[in-house]
Amino acid sequence: MYIKHIIAASAALLAVQASHAADRMFDTVYGEFASGSKIRMARAGATADWNKQWFQSNGTSLSGYWDASVGAWRGTQARNIPGAHQNIVDIGFTPVFRFQSDSKKGFYAEAGIGLHLLSKTYNNNDDRLSTAFQFGDHIGVGYVFNNNWEVALKMQHYSNGGIKKPNSGVDYGVVKVAYRF
Repeated sequence: MYIKHIIAASAALLAVQASHAADRMFDTVYGEFASGSKIRMARAGATADWNKQWFQSNGTSLSGYWDASVGAWRGTQARNIPGAHQNIVDIGFTPVFRFQSDSKKGFYAEAGIGLHLLSKTYNNNDDRLSTAFQFGDHIGVGYVFNNNWEVALKMQHYSNGGIKKPNSGVDYGVVKVAYRF
């Protein structure tokens, strides 16, 4: 059921963006689906380019964007009990650096470290996060097609950075589909 909410949020972001085509707040909207050890996630978000380029060479450069997202986690072994479920909402904000072609088409690599607020603490499959505040970092590779659609694969890690124990961290493999306006 939570995936329906993420799809609805993505559709709402797309509709808002389309209605403000002349004065865009965001450059891209996306949906992500992720899986980890006894945990799944669906996330929707929007990004805003920094419109800056560093280290330009041979038609490539380092650039970046701001990423705002909302996600839904579903654990399937809550409190380490097989079949017990834990549902968590995740709100995140992440600055992301991207190495890409100056045309913003073709292959890219990216990395980001951001802030996330979970609706409750995570306790699933021997993994525990003792705070609702988390750092979320990722690395990824992707491809932007000529029609502005983008696909990517990412590795995502959540941790509170040792603020409070236990802090085993949570890792996801992520598939991203995005559309750039």
